[in-house]
Amino acid sequence: MVKDKKTLTQGIVVEALPSTHFKVQLEDGRIVFAHLAGKMRMFRIKILPGDKVTIEMSPYDENKGRIVYRGK
Repeated sequence: MVKDKKTLTQGIVVEALPSTHFKVQLEDGRIVFAHLAGKMRMFRIKILPGDKVTIEMSPYDENKGRIVYRGK
């Protein structure tokens, strides 16, 4: 069984929502709904509006993603 190809995209956090969910504006202008990856929750990495983040997105749903890295 072949794993799905995840795409990594860059974006900026627009809004912080409850329960570690965020609205993120991607480089191409789309706004997607994203949640924190498990390792970021485990190490309590804080994400605030305005932060640059890397999002992992599935090819099946282009409106949701998972934040895997916070930029500097």
